[in-house]
Amino acid sequence: MVCFRLSPVPGSGLVVLCLILGAISSYALELNLTNSKNATCLYAKWRMNFTIGYETTSKSNKTVTISDLGNATYNGSICGDDQNGPKIEVQFGSVFSWTVNFTKEKSTYLIESISFSYDTNDSTTFPDAKKKGIFTVHEPVAFRIPLNDIFRCNSMLTAEKKDVIQHYWDVHVQAFVQNGTVSTKEFLCEKDKTSTTVVPVTPTTLPSPTTTPAQKEKPEIGSYSVNNTNGTCLLATMGLQLNMTQDKVVTVINIKPNTTHFTGSCHSQTALLRLNGSNIKYLDFVFAVKNENRFYLKEVNVSMYLVNGSVFSIANNNLSYWDAPLGSSYMCNKEQTVSVSGAFQINTFYLRVQPFNVIEGKYSTAQECSLDDDTILIPIIVGAGLSGLIIVIVIAYLIGRRKSYAGYQTL
Repeated sequence: MVCFRLSPVPGSGLVVLCLILGAISSYALELNLTNSKNATCLYAKWRMNFTIGYETTSKSNKTVTISDLGNATYNGSICGDDQNGPKIEVQFGSVFSWTVNFTKEKSTYLIESISFSYDTNDSTTFPDAKKKGIFTVHEPVAFRIPLNDIFRCNSMLTAEKKDVIQHYWDVHVQAFVQNGTVSTKEFLCEKDKTSTTVVPVTPTTLPSPTTTPAQKEKPEIGSYSVNNTNGTCLLATMGLQLNMTQDKVVTVINIKPNTTHFTGSCHSQTALLRLNGSNIKYLDFVFAVKNENRFYLKEVNVSMYLVNGSVFSIANNNLSYWDAPLGSSYMCNKEQTVSVSGAFQINTFYLRVQPFNVIEGKYSTAQECSLDDDTILIPIIVGAGLSGLIIVIVIAYLIGRRKSYAGYQTL
């Protein structure tokens, strides 16, 4: 017997309500597997996504990221017996399947291996794929966990093999559950342990009002995308600089694209881009449609590990940035600041984003921000020039009159 459900992130509201509103909250896959006595034998709850690279018939390379996992089924998942160990099997439609195998030792159990299969015969997901067929990647894991402990890893875990990159986070799993009761004793992955969770970030004291702050290095420009079953549905290109203030100390972090993982989801009224890194648990950009004809950045959520081991978390769902018509992209090459709260701001550089109506994986015509609009400089320059000319004429006139007056006095 298999019991499963999609459960929302805590605080995101009822599942039914979220689906009706088209909300883009990240959903966790959850499996509660029971035996013939209706007692839990295996429990798992986790989040994941996959990025797959493939060659097209035109000899170009494409990637597809699968993050919308709402159609999961768990056929083939078993508790295990004397001959076979427990197994989680998940299917996402007819295109993808994912399997985890467990084995048991004297006082421990192992997450032994993970397999992922995908079918490039599906032209919707893999348009113009050169090689057709079902491909499987097998990744030995060998995580050893004490019996009656639940394995927990909130940090991002990455498995990369051949053309497939697998990301996992917020993982909770226990095989060989004793007496039908899931354990409350957690066995942490290395990344979740305090000694290794945090990547050191050097904080700098806020300058006094009379001090000129040091020049901040500009961040690298990263390109991010989100795919669904119809292809690319969100595009973003930007350099990101995060500014956090805590206890009068400011920490500035430049996002490095080559070490940043990204995922997201797309719906008719909302879209999500989520970034993860070594010290960034998540950084969410949530876009929404307004008046049925424009989009904007409505929400930013962030959770980060600081150098002292604490977690810095901020959320604001009442923003109004990056406004542009649907069917176009928003662009701002100049430095722009998104003020999420008094303690957290994001500086963007060379920003371009299109969260809706992406066609053939390319940006549509861009609406530029006012900072980039140089046409406003023309009347300012002309006006300043005329003002300067008038001032010069007035000064010359006054000097001329003074000289004339002085001449009459001499006579």
